Amino acid sequence: MLVEKNVPLQHSNTFGIVAKALTLVRVAQEADIAAALQDPALKAAPKFVLGGGSNIVLTGDVKPLVLKVEIMGKRLLREDPKAWIIEAGAGENWHDLVTWTLQNGYPGLENLALIPGTVGASPVQNIGAYGVELQDRFESLDAIDLTTGQPFTLNAAQCAFGYRDSVFKHSSSAPESATHGFGLEGKALITRVRFALPKAWKPVLGYADIDKKMAQSGIQAPSAQQIYDWICEIRKAKLPDPQVIGNAGSFFKNPTVSPEQCADIIQREPKIVHYHLADGTVKLAAGWLIDVCGWKGKTIGNAGVYEKQALVLVNRGGTADPVTGGEVMTLAKAIQTSVYERFGILLEPEPVVV
Repeated sequence: MLVEKNVPLQHSNTFGIVAKALTLVRVAQEADIAAALQDPALKAAPKFVLGGGSNIVLTGDVKPLVLKVEIMGKRLLREDPKAWIIEAGAGENWHDLVTWTLQNGYPGLENLALIPGTVGASPVQNIGAYGVELQDRFESLDAIDLTTGQPFTLNAAQCAFGYRDSVFKHSSSAPESATHGFGLEGKALITRVRFALPKAWKPVLGYADIDKKMAQSGIQAPSAQQIYDWICEIRKAKLPDPQVIGNAGSFFKNPTVSPEQCADIIQREPKIVHYHLADGTVKLAAGWLIDVCGWKGKTIGNAGVYEKQALVLVNRGGTADPVTGGEVMTLAKAIQTSVYERFGILLEPEPVVV
């Protein structure tokens, strides 16, 4: 186990916010966690689990012990008549895993291409894009209890997946938790994740951007590789590369409303982008709500709204004057207020604010 002090985190969060970890342990294997939990100087300290840093906003130096997850490895664990079961270490880059599965003939994750972050963070957020969510391809995960040091395994039901939600985003005392009091927020570190990729694969289509690619190409029965290529092109055209422009991806969740609420908004805003869900509710496009409120391209301090996609907040600061977490959250709160005043909808941020 390697313990480091005052570690700069600017390159460990995709927003590029300047901050440091007062104490950091790199977790390359499960034994590193056990060692940290047995260390007299570390075991009682609050813990903060850091993966790829793609879904966090740092508002200052991180005082809890930072456990930087760097567990690697990906393999075909087993297969059955219905699916290939793929296992990956929590420190693996998510997009690299998606690419690897297709290269090895295991389709099913292609709609999730180019989502930033690590494999270990994917079930926490229940990442999703273009009609597929992680829960649709999830088999199980391994994790370690940060209080007892004991390993455990969770299946999909135990993860309590919801829209950009899971048991890992709720505390055990949260009364509103969908997990009915069972929450693992801040209590567990995911080490490995397993995916069930269907042998009876079918393309997941139906989104306007994909339909446009189909029409342009004339391909009506795209392969998994073709969908992967299209989604990479779509995302690159719409979203900034974090290595070029600091950002945390989609900053707000798409809100869901009742059909009656949606009908009321349509009367005032006939062009609102919305999708009817299977449970009868209606999902609204948060980016559209922000855009019509006039925020696209606007800035507060060194935090800005991306010109090509209003759902993405970006780092407009330079090397000598980088954005601060405070500037990001000031902008986010201003957007929330603006959307609420116009539509009566309070947007919920996706990133974790530290």
